[in-house]
Formats: sequence, structure tokens, C-alpha cells
Amino acid sequence: MNFSLRKIPIGVQDFRELRRNDYMYIDKTSYILDLINMNKYYFLPRPRRFGKSLLCSTMKYLFL
Repeated sequence: MNFSLRKIPIGVQDFRELRRNDYMYIDKTSYILDLINMNKYYFLPRPRRFGKSLLCSTMKYLFL
């Protein structure tokens, strides 16, 4: 069997770069859409290097 391993996106903060360069990505779009549709403000208290910038970038491309 020939398995191709995808790169882990360590340090990648742009959704477009992540998708174009075939990094491993777990799609959480349904959760993001749930957050958007609730019409509330959210504070994202996640630790450093835990995907906040990538989440914001993903939302940017969702709205574009």
C-alpha cells in the first residue's frame, strides 16, 4: 500500500495557503457557521499557537 502523508500545517495562519499546499486540514466549517448564525459576540480564549489566526482567516474566506 502506498500512503501519501500530508504535511502538518505548523505555523500556517492562512486558510488559502493551507488548502493550496495540501496541508492536513480537519474541516470545522459547520461549527464556524453555527457561531456565525447565532448572532452573538464571542471571545476566543485559546492558548498561543492554537489556531486563532487560522480560524479568523477561514472566516475571512467564507465571507469572500
